[in-house]
Amino acid sequence: MRQAIRILGIDPGLRRTGWGVVEVDGNRLSFVACGSLATDDKATLAMRLVTIHDGLVRVVADFAPHEAAAEATFVNRDASATLKLGQARGVALLVPAKAGVPVAEYAPNLVKKTIVGAGHGDKAQIRMMIGVLLPKAAPESEDAADALAVAVTHAHHRQSALTRIAAQ
Repeated sequence: MRQAIRILGIDPGLRRTGWGVVEVDGNRLSFVACGSLATDDKATLAMRLVTIHDGLVRVVADFAPHEAAAEATFVNRDASATLKLGQARGVALLVPAKAGVPVAEYAPNLVKKTIVGAGHGDKAQIRMMIGVLLPKAAPESEDAADALAVAVTHAHHRQSALTRIAAQ
């Protein structure tokens, strides 16, 4: 008898970190929960990272995922913004890993291709397709929709991702 696998998807961001939880039972994919963690842009970087950390610790404790996945960071022209995003992403990878949950990473283009069918879909297309793939999901933010997209991507690619994680 197989057990459903609970997957936490994370869309890291310093302003808002999205999270989404889905369950996979064979070929059946179902929505569990989603949300986003907002930080105070007037707070210090360290305090904003604490907010992300504490929020993700609560999500992991509340939903007990078996696996997690995060979107890989893309590099933009603003080196300072990229560095800050990398720090938020580090926290997002650390929290599930510290809880003993294996963490996979996916490039933004792979997430878009998996969800929309093309590697350059926009956020509105992703949100619409999440509604099709997970009819019970009603993400209140683009970050939560993106996190669900990461979780769904992991559901589709998890066997090869887990093989890569185990090999490290």
